[in-house]
Amino acid sequence: MAARGWRRAAAAAAGPGGGGPGAGAGPAPGPAAPAAAALYVHWPYCRKRCSYCNFNKYVVPAVDEAAVRACLAREARTLLRLGRVQSVTSVFFGGGTPSLASPGTVAAVLEAVAGAAHLPADAEVTLEANPGSAGAPRLAGFRAAGVNRLSIGVQSLDDAELRLLGREHTAAEARAAVEAARGLFPGRTSIDLLFGLPGQSRGAWARGLEAALGLCDDHVSLYQLTLERGTALAAQVWGGALPAPPQDLLADMYQAARAALVAAGFWHYEVSNFARKGALSTHNLSYWRAEQYIGVGPGAHGRFVPWGEGGCRREARVQTLEPDAWMREVQRQGHSTRRRVVLSPLEQLEEVLALGLRTDEGVTHERWGRFSPNLSLEAVFGAPGEARALQEQGWLVLDGGGLRCTREGLALLDSLLPGLLCQLQHRWALPARRAAGAAPGCGGGALRRSPTGDRAGGEAAGRGGVVRGDSGE
Repeated sequence: MAARGWRRAAAAAAGPGGGGPGAGAGPAPGPAAPAAAALYVHWPYCRKRCSYCNFNKYVVPAVDEAAVRACLAREARTLLRLGRVQSVTSVFFGGGTPSLASPGTVAAVLEAVAGAAHLPADAEVTLEANPGSAGAPRLAGFRAAGVNRLSIGVQSLDDAELRLLGREHTAAEARAAVEAARGLFPGRTSIDLLFGLPGQSRGAWARGLEAALGLCDDHVSLYQLTLERGTALAAQVWGGALPAPPQDLLADMYQAARAALVAAGFWHYEVSNFARKGALSTHNLSYWRAEQYIGVGPGAHGRFVPWGEGGCRREARVQTLEPDAWMREVQRQGHSTRRRVVLSPLEQLEEVLALGLRTDEGVTHERWGRFSPNLSLEAVFGAPGEARALQEQGWLVLDGGGLRCTREGLALLDSLLPGLLCQLQHRWALPARRAAGAAPGCGGGALRRSPTGDRAGGEAAGRGGVVRGDSGE
């Protein structure tokens, strides 16, 4: 059954009432087993390594795509069954440069997913694309394979900036790729933009942003370039060959971009992400809302409960990094989980807090209660302490909706989080501390302007599938 076949089957199973998550998926799971999860699929190969890139990707003379395809499909089936996942809410093909894979590989993985769990006909299926491998015929092939959303790594519309970044595409190729994508995926094409490049001025950034707003569809991801150890660009800056942008300039660039995007009708729904006409990324929202997700492919990360292995608590899982070793392990045992850590209840709450505060909705009482039924948001952050002080300063809000940053506080999130995490840890340990007669100890630091707190890359914070979604390397 081809990818379009699974869509027909999913729609038929849903019946006239539509195909929401879990529809037509058979009997509901027991109360202990979550029925749904998002799926991240990592394609690790690129044609070249960009000057700022330290991600898990590989430049090789040739790729045995048939072997990679078979292993991605097998690992997806294995991990979905281990998690007893009944419905896959979204699929995200990231990398690397997944647009270098053939549409047949995407179709095969989606067919494997649909064979292991219910994949609704309208589930969001995103593919990252590099403008250099995103011509209209190729994109049409991906659409036929089941992709319904594209995330294009434009990064800049200035050829000099693209050369500095080591990108293989030109500004003209980026424009052509976005125009082709918008024709095939109207309202469902996202672009990535980078700011804070060495030597970049406010004026250059403003001109680039204006050009991007004239080109983009209804979703934009905005990232501050971060210099990573071991990259060519970092060596040039730290060696004095290129200037490092001042922090105040970075903050001004971010705020100017935010103002321009909001004026153009975009909703600033996450630290680095903007959408209009309801075009939010469903997949990345699953990360920020601390929902289950499964990572497939070399170096992919996941967060799920492995019920099929006798587990009963959420685990952080990491797949083997190197592609050849990953394939050997998948061929031998069905998956290649290299590291797994059972997350304590406190560690899960720390992730709920740190990820949820990235969004404009923040951490809702309902979501917090799912992870902490006996210790409410109000009990942790409503008492005197760091959170109360941040509310009085106008950075944070705690009300009937939950805990969230104000617009001004969102730009300071990197500085706000340490004190809030400390307050959570202290409140969590308070019964034991009282029993031991220990005094509380949690101090805050000076606030600093932090444009986004993100690394250069994708729609969600982090890399390699932890909280994943970078566009088109």
